[in-house]
Amino acid sequence: MRNAFVIAGGVILAALFVATPGSTARASVTTVNDGAALQAALNAALPGDTILLNAGATYVGHFTLPARAGSDTRPITLQTAGPDAIPEGRRMSPSVAAKLAKLRSPDSQAVLATAPGAKYWRVALIEFLPNADPASDIITLGDGSNAQHTLDLVPSDITIDRVYIHGDPDRGQKRGIALNSSRTTITNSYISDIKIAGQDSQAIAGWNGPGDYTIENNYLEGAGENVIFGGTDPAILNLVPTHITIRDNTISKPASWRGSKWQVKNLIELKNAIDVTVDKNVFERNWTAAQNGFAILLTVRNQDGGCPWCEVRHVVFTGNVVRDVEAGINILGTDDTHPSRSTSDVVFRDNIFDGVGGGYFLMMTHNPKSITFDHNTIVASNFSGIMTVDDVSDGFVFTNNITPVGQYGIFATEKGIGNDAIRANLPGAPVSGNVLAGASANSYPAGNFFPSLTDLQGQFVDPAAHDYRLKPGTKFKGAGTDGKDPGANGNNGAPLSVLQPVRR
Repeated sequence: MRNAFVIAGGVILAALFVATPGSTARASVTTVNDGAALQAALNAALPGDTILLNAGATYVGHFTLPARAGSDTRPITLQTAGPDAIPEGRRMSPSVAAKLAKLRSPDSQAVLATAPGAKYWRVALIEFLPNADPASDIITLGDGSNAQHTLDLVPSDITIDRVYIHGDPDRGQKRGIALNSSRTTITNSYISDIKIAGQDSQAIAGWNGPGDYTIENNYLEGAGENVIFGGTDPAILNLVPTHITIRDNTISKPASWRGSKWQVKNLIELKNAIDVTVDKNVFERNWTAAQNGFAILLTVRNQDGGCPWCEVRHVVFTGNVVRDVEAGINILGTDDTHPSRSTSDVVFRDNIFDGVGGGYFLMMTHNPKSITFDHNTIVASNFSGIMTVDDVSDGFVFTNNITPVGQYGIFATEKGIGNDAIRANLPGAPVSGNVLAGASANSYPAGNFFPSLTDLQGQFVDPAAHDYRLKPGTKFKGAGTDGKDPGANGNNGAPLSVLQPVRR
């Protein structure tokens, strides 16, 4: 084993060479003192190397993670030097920003990007400052343009861990991360003040990368769509982002944005995605502004007419809390502007929707297929109703949910409320085991429960504290079609409470 230290033009190299019989394994640690030297250090790094940036220092420029030849899969790490500002596995906080090195773009170009085919990079414990031009991306992983038109050009195996990315409080920022790579993890990070006037803005947006993606334990703040997949036609033929996991995140819009100049739309939107798991997140605050207030959108789109293969399929939305939103979920079966495939095979299970405002909990249009709502709890007052359906939806299931019926309950255009709408637009749909508070038993299928709103409130453990578990001994205990309690249940049938701690 041999150590070597070299000082060269703002870069301190501390190389650790490890030799074992028959191998020449190498790992080096490089400390970079200024922005002018950072790209050279990135270009020189080899698998297993670490590049350190000085805590509190600002590195201005455009920095690219280059591609590497060979089969060595050890990641190259870029991070702040010194003790970790946040322990591994914990979420980043703006309160530790002084302990982080900072990267900043002097213009509209991303401060950190990837070269075509770049692989095995890890970026951690860095603050990414707003770009000088806010109408731009701070980080681009992969290329969203026609330049990335084949899969061999797509960067892959990238980890973003415990970083702090933010726009300017007054001028905002269009996008935090453009996610057009593959096999990428974004974890334990904090992305805020992603907002802009007159344009869509996103904390994370992907459209020209194939997946797999893990987005886990982050705080994600964006005015347009906090998270979106699709929305621009991919340049790679037949590409659909696939194998996406979104888990344990807080996906939020600050209340202070209400009535502001920022363009507000929704909290998450899937326009082109397959095999998506959305699990144990908190989604909070969405209102009518640039869109009609729906928080969760599964709206398949051949956005610019060049993606007839676009589809939304096999989406599982489980164990989430969605709170303080004008309306709940909008599902579009097929694009109503350009030819597309369909939205199909979607499950919403064990979620709490706490505080749905004046809109509908669910709107379905253009025949989405095989949509299931099972064991969800909806808390709403003065809202339009459970759902509005403007076309036939085949394979629909609505079982074991707790919800008030609102003004219109289950509604279909030019049909009666309840049974008539179900027969016409949800043919053969099982609608059973539900607690439909305020509904008339004559208007809905047998096998459901029809308490008053006051009666339903009395069945919860502590609705004033947002604890919507059913009390022991309540008449609805075990009354679901599967023998479980109606409403949201946690793992192994244990009740899920909005008071359940959120990972940080």
